[in-house]
Amino acid sequence: MGRVYEALKRATETGTGADKKSADKRTRGRSGEGQSHGATTTARGNGNHPDGSPHPRPWDRHSSIFTAPDTAHSSASAERTERLPGSALPGEQASRVAGATVDAVGSARAPEFPSIEVSAARVEPHLVAVTAPNSPHAELYRSLRTRVLHASERRRLQAFVVTSANVMEGKTLTTLNLAWLLAQTDGVRALLIDGDLRQPCAADYLGIDAPVGLSEVLAGERTLTESILRLEPAGLHLLPGGARRDNVAELLSGPKFSAVLAEARRIFDYILIDAPPLGIFTDANVLINRADSALLVVRSGRTRYAALDRVLEALPRERLLGVVLNAAAEQLNESNYYYQRRRYSAPPEAPENSEPEEALRS
Repeated sequence: MGRVYEALKRATETGTGADKKSADKRTRGRSGEGQSHGATTTARGNGNHPDGSPHPRPWDRHSSIFTAPDTAHSSASAERTERLPGSALPGEQASRVAGATVDAVGSARAPEFPSIEVSAARVEPHLVAVTAPNSPHAELYRSLRTRVLHASERRRLQAFVVTSANVMEGKTLTTLNLAWLLAQTDGVRALLIDGDLRQPCAADYLGIDAPVGLSEVLAGERTLTESILRLEPAGLHLLPGGARRDNVAELLSGPKFSAVLAEARRIFDYILIDAPPLGIFTDANVLINRADSALLVVRSGRTRYAALDRVLEALPRERLLGVVLNAAAEQLNESNYYYQRRRYSAPPEAPENSEPEEALRS
């Protein structure tokens, strides 16, 4: 046992001596290099500044910085992962996705919402996008959808407010019809927000029961993802109004609604907000300032020019996307599509002194 100990001791002393000789040899080599390059380089080789102060040499510095770069890099990565703000992922998953932006949009669109089947027999009859999708009136709403899509591509618009000058002008029905058809567009995720918290009625028009909505989200009682419903078969997402509120302007002006709208922008492609009338409350003005653009609905034979001028004067023109004329006097029917064939066909010759038939007279 003693001989084994002596052998290990000699091997240790031999290794230490070899390391010492190797270090001395490296030191002498560096000093020789410094002497062959003039006074300034000689001062660096001697480990001193030109003024005589000690100059730290790389091989004399702390080993944790220069001999273990991998360890230092790992510590920095771990610290960055631990300080990742707002991360709801476990530690390993957070370290893998920290700083990744390639699939950021896909991860933001991950939430799934409860589905409700909308029955055409229960909705408001004037919701023609559901009750009569092949009617000429539904085609007019499709034309409006096309204009909104084109405008959004040109001007990079995402959130739209739909309002009117006064009550009973059809703004909610216009919003519902447009949103329903917008959700049917291929590759589009659309959200309808019932922003009329004084009298929310979007869920009633759709014939569904939705007691929780934007009102509860702004009050801090529910989260946004807990309150959104997916309406089938169109795939439209709806954030109902919820309970009625009196302090609507204060709620919509606060930071909570800004956070709700910012989160909705990350999840959905298009957002339509049904707002109260402009001529009665300031709620619509607040919503328009938070959104990208606005649509103003006017009703033929009901909206007064004076009221329209008053609301347009207070509305920023750069935010106004257009005006929708509702309930026009023009009567549309499916037979209008085939007018050319009837117009250019020769009428049958009528006998003399005979009255034209009723069909020709009409």
